[in-house]
Amino acid sequence: MRLVVQRVKEANVAVEGKQVGSIQKGFLVFVGVGPEDTEEVADYLVKKLLHLRIFRDENEKMNLSIQDIKGELLLISQFTLYADCTSGNRPSFIGAAKPELGNKMYEYFIQKCKEESGLKVEKGIFGADMKVSLINDGPVTILLEKEK
Repeated sequence: MRLVVQRVKEANVAVEGKQVGSIQKGFLVFVGVGPEDTEEVADYLVKKLLHLRIFRDENEKMNLSIQDIKGELLLISQFTLYADCTSGNRPSFIGAAKPELGNKMYEYFIQKCKEESGLKVEKGIFGADMKVSLINDGPVTILLEKEK
């Protein structure tokens, strides 16, 4: 499982011109699922995400977690995080989970974030053509990964 975490001032996602998710200060997280990913892997990354200390404290140091600031989460499925560009110029996505597993793990990840954080958690629509807008804060972008 791979996450691209962006610290944002605000973010939203639209499908077919209709906004389906929107947050203020918090994390926009792109979630990629691999074929070997399990609930145990997702649990590890949920804890890592919720305790990631990349918000500024009173001394302007990155020392606060999303839970400390009572931020919000926007979770977007993105199988392209498993793109393989080592051969040629057209990416291969064979390293991504099949849609059934990808959707199952994505929904599990969303549910665990809600349960573990108590924060507002918004999401995109799995498999949809989504338009994501954000105001990156920093910018701060972190890659989190846990392979089986």
